[in-house]
Amino acid sequence: EKYGVDHYSTDSAEVIAHPDVQAVWICSPSQYHAEQIRQAAELGKDIFCEKPVATNLEETIEAVAFAREKGVRLFVALQRRFDPNFLRVKRAIESGEIGTPVQVKLTSRDPAPPPLKYVKGGGGIFKDMAIHDLDMSRFLMGAEPEEVFAIGSCHIDKSIETLEGPEAFDTATVVVKYPEGRTAMIDVCRQATYGYDQRAEALGTKAMVMTDNMYPNTARTFTAEYVGMADLPYDFFMSRYIEAYEAETLAFIEAIKAQKDAPITGEDGIVALAMAIACGISAEERRWVKVSEVLNASAPEASPSNGKSFMKLVKSGFGLREA
Repeated sequence: EKYGVDHYSTDSAEVIAHPDVQAVWICSPSQYHAEQIRQAAELGKDIFCEKPVATNLEETIEAVAFAREKGVRLFVALQRRFDPNFLRVKRAIESGEIGTPVQVKLTSRDPAPPPLKYVKGGGGIFKDMAIHDLDMSRFLMGAEPEEVFAIGSCHIDKSIETLEGPEAFDTATVVVKYPEGRTAMIDVCRQATYGYDQRAEALGTKAMVMTDNMYPNTARTFTAEYVGMADLPYDFFMSRYIEAYEAETLAFIEAIKAQKDAPITGEDGIVALAMAIACGISAEERRWVKVSEVLNASAPEASPSNGKSFMKLVKSGFGLREA
């Protein structure tokens, strides 16, 4: 009423089923994603879904396979792939500017830890935070991950120490092994007192490319006591990634108009979640964990109607398009 909208509803099923709706944006709490994907796919509507596709791998595989079966696009919103800084690193790799990538380093730190109610039940630091960096490592390497080794600890918010598994970590380090011994090193922390910190570095056989952290402006202050940036880095992810959010939205719309597959597919979401789960197992059991181990463990849970044949594709080199 306030904005003069002809029709509105607080019922997601009603919105999805509305005849004027061609594509659905799913930005609801994670536990509702899989069911809403199925509702939209059943009606033949393209889907833009915030990560994760579902809260566990079995549900994720089911949802992605169902969307494929129904012939609809499922775009998983791993927005960092559309960030201008990360894209410049990707271009340097794809063009051969730095040669073959040998090592990738990614840093991801939040300004302040989230409340306990966000962390509890969210799957932990690897699923709700590092998943972006895990996906980015795969995106930059342009190859499928083989195995991971992860370490987690709690230094910032002691109230989460009583939670189970990776939910008790607010700080973590991950090593991802790629084909031919290439590696990605990822460090994440739920607090950086100076602001949101997102950086990437790729070392190749010819050169290196790296990004600095982002600031609201480029102004610098010069005084007798201080020389440096006039302001702190961004303190909120919406401000830091505003360009990426706009770009991913336009890319999804363009894919619909051009009748092409989503630029970030449900399969990409499966691998990102499998990597995050592997990290959780690694941190708890203190060992290297193959990503295929996690995918294999999920295969028996897939439904005979669509999940079984789909898992065959996933496990065959993951059966995915090149990142």
